[in-house]
Amino acid sequence: MAKTNLKRIPSIAPLSKIIKTKPELTGKNDFAIKQPTSGAIPYTIHGPAPGEQSMSDRAYVLINVLPGQTSAVVKALEEIKEIKTIDPCWGKPDIIAIADIPDQDALTQLVLSRIHRIEGVTQTDTHLVYRLKEARTK
Repeated sequence: MAKTNLKRIPSIAPLSKIIKTKPELTGKNDFAIKQPTSGAIPYTIHGPAPGEQSMSDRAYVLINVLPGQTSAVVKALEEIKEIKTIDPCWGKPDIIAIADIPDQDALTQLVLSRIHRIEGVTQTDTHLVYRLKEARTK
């Protein structure tokens, strides 16, 4: 059997050394987001700036509904003042709602007593948003 002539594949430089451009802000509707240090997971903070009083908590409520019931559930959700955004989606979940609530007890009541009682809702998955605080160095 003949030996196969294998050639060595040159190594590729890390992506961070290949890409040296930084995004530029173009003007009108741009906003700057301070990127975390390397190794950290990027995130977005919604809510008051550090040191300001928080008026409410924000929660994402992912809602699954029975087939053909999405429009009716969206209409019912529009009647709930704590729900600020309602986005019907392809796939699961069927609806993503963003709620502003004063505390976790109010969130419990909102989800269990109001959203779960809407005809067509089969399941919810609720995520309460929290603020990441910078670690203090000694």
